[in-house]
Amino acid sequence: MSRGITKILTANEAAATAAGLCRVQVIAAYPITPQTPVTEELASMVEKGELDAEYLTVESEHSAMAAVIGASQVGARAFTATSANGLLYMHEMLHWAAGSRVPLVMVCVNRGVGAPWTILNDQQDSISQRDTGWIQLYCRNSQEVMDTTIQAYKIAEKSLLPVMVCYDGFVLSHASTPVEVPPQALVDKYLPPRTEVFRIFEDGPCNLNPLILSDPRADANGELQPGYMDLRYRLHSDLLSSEEVIRASDEEFLELFGRTWGGALWLYLMDNADHAIVSMGSLASECTIAAETLRTMGYRVGVVGLRSYRPFPAKELGSALAHASGVTVMEKDVSYGYEGAVAVDLKGALFNEGLRPKLHSHVAGLGGRDIMPDEIVEVVRRDMATGPLVSWVNARL
Repeated sequence: MSRGITKILTANEAAATAAGLCRVQVIAAYPITPQTPVTEELASMVEKGELDAEYLTVESEHSAMAAVIGASQVGARAFTATSANGLLYMHEMLHWAAGSRVPLVMVCVNRGVGAPWTILNDQQDSISQRDTGWIQLYCRNSQEVMDTTIQAYKIAEKSLLPVMVCYDGFVLSHASTPVEVPPQALVDKYLPPRTEVFRIFEDGPCNLNPLILSDPRADANGELQPGYMDLRYRLHSDLLSSEEVIRASDEEFLELFGRTWGGALWLYLMDNADHAIVSMGSLASECTIAAETLRTMGYRVGVVGLRSYRPFPAKELGSALAHASGVTVMEKDVSYGYEGAVAVDLKGALFNEGLRPKLHSHVAGLGGRDIMPDEIVEVVRRDMATGPLVSWVNARL
């Protein structure tokens, strides 16, 4: 069986094409730059009869998320997309989706959050939603966007958790590159029709998400049912366990499609590295170029690319960084009043693994500010000479 044909696609087109290949049945979205082309492409596919799906025109992002939650609860394979303040407008419903355990997929085309307004890229939008109970996967190029969107449905439906596929606005969303589009038959083999653990049936009415008490209590049949905290514990436990689902889904994808994206994280030049750069998204690709340059200068530097931010692959990161004496974290977000969010989480993970490398947190590229490989080279060289532990790269005024 052919593994696909190569087309020139933007990351937005790749995401829409992948959703179509997954045979999504309900799409609901509200337009926002730079996400809009994703749902425009899907609307066109539905209008032309190329995709048998319901496209719901809604009045807001909050309504879009509410619509796909409802669609997923009755058994449909549902899809949405958003960016920046649109994602923030969904905030309440993001919690509702995770708490309802619906296996839907959303692409988040990362964009800086207002105010002040910017249409350009950083990852503050999705990072700010890290505690809503969603799996978050970050992509470094358009091929990974295509493949991860397909993988996301398998991950979601196996773990009964919603999945957010994140990629950088304009840097990837509107940049045209070669992308291998797999044949429909191969995607169908990888992703069979959704099988139900639970859904609403017309002849089986039920009350979903009623007010629940703190402690477990018996139902009408005398069986003890979980209280609120117990359900939160189940959500947390299953989110942690989804790391293995992510890894297994990527391994199965490799067998069928001939490509792997590393599961929860990927490594570059880390075999003998004594200093590591940790990053995610397209910035991690820039870091690989910087690492190559540093190698020519005699520095043993490698890259750890974080693909899954939630669940956070703490033990795998500990293993990857076990022999690193220093770590440079480059990220397009900040936890205001402290440091970059990835750096904070990474410190906790390494502490729990008994590791104490000198870790440097660098906030970079907010609001679309360019970060070139040569700048990363200089940042890492300063870090290796015991530079600042926390900095904002190229912030001038």
